[in-house]
Amino acid sequence: MIEIKKDTIIGDILDVAPQTAPIFLSIGMHCLGCPSSRGETVEEACAVHGVDCEKLLEIVNEEANKAAK
Repeated sequence: MIEIKKDTIIGDILDVAPQTAPIFLSIGMHCLGCPSSRGETVEEACAVHGVDCEKLLEIVNEEANKAAK
């Protein structure tokens, strides 16, 4: 099981669960290949894009673990 937290680096998430990319794209992270966005934590990305971090974590964790079930 993958556990994604506020301090998880987005690049690390994409490495282990690439199927989560559309979720990040949907909040306005259109440059997922850029070093700056890949190096951000989930919490930092949420702050920049005005997204509720807890809600995003819920969605990303659900998607990341679909294949793991």
